[in-house]
Amino acid sequence: MSKMQQLEALLFVSGETGLTIKELASLTGSLVPAVNQTLAKLNEKYQSDPDCALVILKSSETVRLATKETLAQLVSQYFEAPSSTGLSQASLEVLAIIAYNQPITRIEIDEIRGVQSSATLNKLLLRQLITEAGRRKGPGRPKLYQTTDYFTDYFGLDNIDQLPPLPEAKTTADDQANGDLFLKRFNEQFNVEDN
Repeated sequence: MSKMQQLEALLFVSGETGLTIKELASLTGSLVPAVNQTLAKLNEKYQSDPDCALVILKSSETVRLATKETLAQLVSQYFEAPSSTGLSQASLEVLAIIAYNQPITRIEIDEIRGVQSSATLNKLLLRQLITEAGRRKGPGRPKLYQTTDYFTDYFGLDNIDQLPPLPEAKTTADDQANGDLFLKRFNEQFNVEDN
């Protein structure tokens, strides 16, 4: 695999947080000047392809993968449109994680789910089911998220204490295969259908 592929993959999975040039150099085993040169080539590739939707953004030393400015309206519609539809499985997973662990950071949510949750968090913020709850003390001061009063109204709760208790963790092979015990219980309690 090429250094360009490695950088593209790392920027993709880092999401809106991005990575510093030094982090990219360390992760790919490259020198900083080589990373800068490869990023410039990758961005040139994106810019020269009219069918490519991506662009590399660099602010200070942080590098992010983003969509081109010409797609802003379309991307905006994506985040606004779901408000008229039911909640997706990803949204329910993130909501359940936040509800039972609030306040919680995006990175902690990602670690529990095993996938990046930035887009889902943005949708839930737009739907006002969650809100920012300050910042955690420590490196980077990451944002904390918690549920809102609208969340409790949406699920017919008087308060967050009425959430169903989490089942005891089981270590049988069936339970490990099924995985999301608390999500299953959450869906059963509130008769939520998968979308």
